[in-house]
Amino acid sequence: MQLFDVIADMGHEQLVICHDESSGYRGIIAIHDTTLGPALGGTRFWQYGSDEEAIIDALRLARGMTYKNAVAGLNLGGGKAVIIGDNRTVRREMVFRAHGRFVESLGGRYVTAEDVGTSTADMDFVHMETDYVAGLANKSGDPSPVTARGVFRAIQASAMQRWGSDSVEGKTVAVQGLGNVGYHLCKELHAHGATLVVTDIDAVRVRRVVEECGARAVELDAIYGVEADIFAPCALGGIINDETLPKLRVEVIVGAANNQLLDAEKHGGELEKKGILYAPDFVANAGGVINVYSELAGWSAQRALRKADEIYDTTLGVFEIAREQGIPTYEAADRLAERRITAVGGLVRTWPQWPRKT
Repeated sequence: MQLFDVIADMGHEQLVICHDESSGYRGIIAIHDTTLGPALGGTRFWQYGSDEEAIIDALRLARGMTYKNAVAGLNLGGGKAVIIGDNRTVRREMVFRAHGRFVESLGGRYVTAEDVGTSTADMDFVHMETDYVAGLANKSGDPSPVTARGVFRAIQASAMQRWGSDSVEGKTVAVQGLGNVGYHLCKELHAHGATLVVTDIDAVRVRRVVEECGARAVELDAIYGVEADIFAPCALGGIINDETLPKLRVEVIVGAANNQLLDAEKHGGELEKKGILYAPDFVANAGGVINVYSELAGWSAQRALRKADEIYDTTLGVFEIAREQGIPTYEAADRLAERRITAVGGLVRTWPQWPRKT
């Protein structure tokens, strides 16, 4: 891998490779763009197949955070961190304290939070070493309810775009992944009269949603071929690909997973050809980062939910750009984000009195 070429092509500002021998910590921090503010993005704990795979994942996720934060209207840039290892380990304190020290070394350019494989308890360990962390248990806490609210509002906007009504009553929604976000999303969909078809690698999670929401469970790979109105991916990314795309029997895709399109240009284009409406993931799942920003800005929980409700209008705005410019929705979302980054980056800077007083 030609690392500097990769970073240049994706537009990143900084990539930090971190190692602490005593704890066995191996981490990567990627900072994509800080035009709008400090780079915010969670820390993912995952057993990657190779160091290169981990680096590429961090870079892709950091870029996604730049666009997510921009589209959500937040004064934040985009970054992401990954820790390489088995996230089931119980020896967590020293790993996350080591991570916190590397975050601290960046002096505020990067602010971390929880992500896949990490928890609010892990962030408390990070907080022992740095203040540049959010999503703490005694503050904004678990972002899942706010994330789910935003995805639900994106589903409503997508329904309005496709069927002329934002009601999900009587609609069948296939939900892949029943973790915290997927669970809360199912509860909201069920409360609004949707019929659910669900799957997850964890049988306990599946049973809970079946019992509480009257959902029908299917095997993992069967979810792609379910005949439904809406497909909501809420697990890991890259699930819209050459193998799964021909199986889809839905009219709308909108979910909480990051990087749902394995190849945005190729698979986003194929969704357009198939007539499947795609709500870009970083628009739909921005509720999580809104929840984290609410902690940094001192918002109440109610204000964070109100901000997540704005995802409805943002999603409709993406569809409008796509229609007006004749481009796929994934590209329209990028343009909406780039428009805000360019506008803020072009503001005239006002300088303090010179020479600066020390």
